[in-house]
Amino acid sequence: MIASTHTRYGTVAIVLHWAIAAALVALYWIGWDMVDLALSPDKLRLYALHKSIGLTVLLVVVVRLLWRVTHAPPALPADIAPWQKTVSAITHWALYALLLLIPLSGWVLNGTTGFPISWFGTVAVPNLIAANPSLKDTAELVHAVFGKVLLGLVALHVAGALHHHFVLRDVILTRMVPGLRALEKKL
Repeated sequence: MIASTHTRYGTVAIVLHWAIAAALVALYWIGWDMVDLALSPDKLRLYALHKSIGLTVLLVVVVRLLWRVTHAPPALPADIAPWQKTVSAITHWALYALLLLIPLSGWVLNGTTGFPISWFGTVAVPNLIAANPSLKDTAELVHAVFGKVLLGLVALHVAGALHHHFVLRDVILTRMVPGLRALEKKL
């Protein structure tokens, strides 16, 4: 099932969702490691990898958003409280916004330094702005703050999904994790 149904996300939405999630794990892991390293070839390789994955996330999120606006997600169960539906919608759109803004802010940050960007060493990517060291601290702060806010929203998103699954025992999590109910029945 490529597209979503009334009760479950389709393959495209699921693959894009989990690809973004996996990339975020890698980005945070690399990001926290690279900033504390002394200047070295390893540090430069980590920065290059972080930038490449970040640009990939930007592209995948654009694809995800295009898919989302052209393919309705499954309906939320009728017994979910209106306030929860509102929080869910706000959280999802805030996640999308940050998933666009963080790579863009990183791209701007890179431009302030004048360092070239190469997507996985294969495609030269032009900087969004000309080198401007006076903007570096501000761009770095924006990128870091957005990253921390995203981490908090992701934690809220995961906590909400787990709460729905283990406490409320509804279908919210199973809509994005195919085979979860069948696996639980086997256990």
